[in-house]
Amino acid sequence: MKLIARFFFWLTGWKTEGEIPKLKKFVAILAPHTSAWDVIYGMLARYIFEMDFSFYGKQEIFDAPYGFIFRALGGIPVNRSAKSNLVDQAVKTFNEREHFILALSPEGTRKYVPKWKTGFYYIALQAKVPILLTYIDFERKVTGLGPLFYPTGDIDKDIEEIKNFYRPVKGKHPEKGVV
Repeated sequence: MKLIARFFFWLTGWKTEGEIPKLKKFVAILAPHTSAWDVIYGMLARYIFEMDFSFYGKQEIFDAPYGFIFRALGGIPVNRSAKSNLVDQAVKTFNEREHFILALSPEGTRKYVPKWKTGFYYIALQAKVPILLTYIDFERKVTGLGPLFYPTGDIDKDIEEIKNFYRPVKGKHPEKGVV
């Protein structure tokens, strides 16, 4: 898969930058998430970086006929209509496993949202793991792994600092990206 991913990147003129942290546990966030292409480039980058991660996705993408693909890629289905505490579930998983990387999108959707969802932040804070800032920049044709961010507990200040990192990054549809 790594060779196929590298070939696709070469064919389309895309590059990668950054390195995977030498940590066993962290939350990886991807922003801006403005297109279904983010998933494709993100999954290809996963093989190039050799990063084994899990991700939450809406239940519907795990239905037949393609659901087995998302599960094989590390997907964990979420019923968004049911009341459940995903933060607690994720923290429990971090505590139970020796190695766990959870990839999430702070926007939670490809549509424009004026305010990010904060679950990723609370998961990292409560599990006592850092947040890896990852990105897909369509303007530069780069997928990258940025710095690790360690949440302080001051969510407003921390989210603003994280957003500052992402502001120069252009999604496929920049008008839907980071505020």
